[in-house]
Amino acid sequence: MIDFVKKDSYSLNDLEHIVSILRAPGGCPWDGEQTHESLRRGMLEESYEVVEAIDEGSASHLKEELGDVLLQVVFHADIEKDAGRFTLDDVADGICKKLIFRHPHVFGDVSVSGSDEVLVNWEVLKREEKGQETYSDTLRSVARSLPALWRAEKVQKKAKKAGFDWPDASGAMDKLSEELEELKQAVTENSNVAEELGDLLFAAVNVSRLIKADPEETLTAATDKFISRFEKVERLAAQTGQDMAELPLEELDKLWEEAKRT
Repeated sequence: MIDFVKKDSYSLNDLEHIVSILRAPGGCPWDGEQTHESLRRGMLEESYEVVEAIDEGSASHLKEELGDVLLQVVFHADIEKDAGRFTLDDVADGICKKLIFRHPHVFGDVSVSGSDEVLVNWEVLKREEKGQETYSDTLRSVARSLPALWRAEKVQKKAKKAGFDWPDASGAMDKLSEELEELKQAVTENSNVAEELGDLLFAAVNVSRLIKADPEETLTAATDKFISRFEKVERLAAQTGQDMAELPLEELDKLWEEAKRT
């Protein structure tokens, strides 16, 4: 019989205890088999579901999804506790110390004029904390696991701190046009196509950053718009008794233009 008493309400300590029970011998076979690596995708998926709940503006959904992320944190910490490397308390200790160190204007005697100065100081303290001696160190510190568009944007923002940036979007727009021409040439020559496409996408992120448009959100909106118009094309084709997959591209283009007008 497991050492557990059911309650009407549970705390973080209870969650830690439940996870420990699930992973222990005699607990859940699936939970006991999990590793950091096997849980990696779950952490990403649960984080995105939190973002979706935020976008929905639903407090109840957000509470649920935050719980799923919290489970991931507790689960990973429990794996490390069993390995003897650190505990959930050590995780809390680390983030508490980080917050205190990076907020000397709250926990120390540093004065700031506003949030802009707070962000400047945050970056300086972060570099000191992580032992980043060069601007290149800060660029390499950006997680490769981030969505590619966000990673590109974050790298560009850090490069800007070294003065490596255009003063406005016009220079980035010119660079985007230049990269498009290079991609066209690469396609014609069938050489370095993927590399040139990557350069084009990176340049497009620069434009989005300088016009203050989130590249991930912008692409998501464009994808949603494509789906909506695609659905209209399919419906228009069906109204004439046709399967869009059997229509020539010229006819689909006409339906697409009609869908854009409606």
